[in-house]
Amino acid sequence: MGKSLMIQEADDERLESLKKRLGLESKIGVVRAGIDLLEKEADRQDKLKRWRRAAALAAKTSREVNEDFRGHSRPKKA
Repeated sequence: MGKSLMIQEADDERLESLKKRLGLESKIGVVRAGIDLLEKEADRQDKLKRWRRAAALAAKTSREVNEDFRGHSRPKKA
């Protein structure tokens, strides 16, 4: 059998309310659904950190390349 978890009365009421609203059969279903959402959010945050890091690493090189092409992309006046 699993481990028991001591929760406050107010939290128990919230679990019961969510159980009814979500149509789940047990309180552990509510807890598992919450954990799933938290894991997805943590994964999303990790992905954003990786994207920001990659963008920061590429930014300087990207600016340099754009500077190289900046003068060539403007139409010349006749």
